[in-house]
Formats: sequence, C-alpha cells, structure tokens
Amino acid sequence: MSNGQNVTVVRIYLNEGEAQLENLMKRLHDWEHLRGLTVFRGIAGYGDSGEVHSSKLIDLSLNLPVVVEFFDKPEKIEAVLDHLGDTIKVGHMLSWPALINSNEED
Repeated sequence: MSNGQNVTVVRIYLNEGEAQLENLMKRLHDWEHLRGLTVFRGIAGYGDSGEVHSSKLIDLSLNLPVVVEFFDKPEKIEAVLDHLGDTIKVGHMLSWPALINSNEED
C-alpha cells in the first residue's frame, strides 16, 4: 500500500460495571483529541476473576465486556498511553502498529 499512513491502534478491555468508561471517553475526546474512538459491547466474556458474563434474557444486571478501540499517530498515542498508564488496570490495555489507507505521504 503505497499511500499508507503509520498509526498505533489501542484496545482497552473494561466491563459495563466499571464506571470508568464514561470518564475514559470524555478524557480521550475532550483532552486528548483523538481522531476517533469506538466502543464495542461484548455478548460474553471473562477476565481475571474467571467469572463468565453473558447476555441472557433472564440476566437483569448486565455486566458485559466492553472494548474501547482508537488509533492516531504513533507519537500522539504514546503520550495518551503515558497519561492512561495509572488509570487502566494492568494487562487490560494493548497497542500495535498499523497502516491506514490515506492520500497523505509519511
């Protein structure tokens, strides 16, 4: 892909029961001014506790997995990761380099 732009993608794993999602979104939008962000709501999952959370009709208290994903220029993401380091539980945030389609040259 000759017209690609290098970015870093970040994925953060949370669950609905954590009040952290709203604050995280506000921070990434208002303070960090990222290019964009998507939140995915899982239908099932488990984490460190081993407790399985799933969406069933009889389940009244949904505490489902939530994935927050975003990307931007590598240097911007590096600063964001430094800012988020103490607020995201260890092992729940990952990142990787990627290439997006673009008309801009690096």
